[in-house]
Amino acid sequence: MLAVKAYFDGAAFIPLEPINAKPNQSAIITILDEAAFVVDKPYKKFIGKLSTENYSEITEVLLETQRVDKNEW
Repeated sequence: MLAVKAYFDGAAFIPLEPINAKPNQSAIITILDEAAFVVDKPYKKFIGKLSTENYSEITEVLLETQRVDKNEW
């Protein structure tokens, strides 16, 4: 028997280390009362879709940066 640390991502149990298990191998899973750790994904706050207003604003600013005369710097 092998003990494996893992977390549940809402659909499946994800092991925290490589395991040597065969497909369809039987397993016994023990669910702890509280989370032992939190999987932090700080990049998630940057993922999404811009609103039309924000997209237009960013596009306008980028176009303005292209209009700067090289002699101004």
